[in-house]
Amino acid sequence: MNKIDRRRPESEMDATVNAARLGTRLRLARQTRGMTLKTLATAAKCSESLLSKIENGKASPSLPMLHRLVEVLGTNIGWMFEEVDDDEAIVFRAGARPLITLDALRRGEGISLERVIPYSSGHLLQCNIHHIETDGESEGPIQHVGEEVGYVLAGRIELIVDGKSHDLATGDAFVFRSELPHHYRNIGGKRASIFWVNTPATF
Repeated sequence: MNKIDRRRPESEMDATVNAARLGTRLRLARQTRGMTLKTLATAAKCSESLLSKIENGKASPSLPMLHRLVEVLGTNIGWMFEEVDDDEAIVFRAGARPLITLDALRRGEGISLERVIPYSSGHLLQCNIHHIETDGESEGPIQHVGEEVGYVLAGRIELIVDGKSHDLATGDAFVFRSELPHHYRNIGGKRASIFWVNTPATF
């Protein structure tokens, strides 16, 4: 006797995968913009519970609702369903990471950012190694949504958060909400480096 094939039809599996992909992309776009479920639901004129189900892949939005969501999020429907390349790099070798030099127009002077996570709309986190030359400093203070954490790899820096100064040396770490005004500068006699992670990505 032949066994009954209880596997779901391919079309049903595809629909499940698409719903999960859409939910993940929707949550990513919302969190990257610092929006709560309630804020997005209100702006897109849908219920918060339905939006939560969509983000968790348990429901699918109607086309009009999807149009409203992408309009509020400032993205497009194509990106919501775009497939991620399975061969996307997950390892970034020393000496091969992009290096961005900042100037007065790009949030700092005497600072270069070594990309640990290359900029991509698919990442929630932003991670760089900030290299600060002697007397280098960031433009500031700046404020934005999110959270930041850092670890001083080398040198000595002054981190100013919400008007309070912190003297940090090699091995020291920090964390703060990005809504607090913040900036930093090198106060040592040599180049300083900070392993810096923040979310959502800001530049």
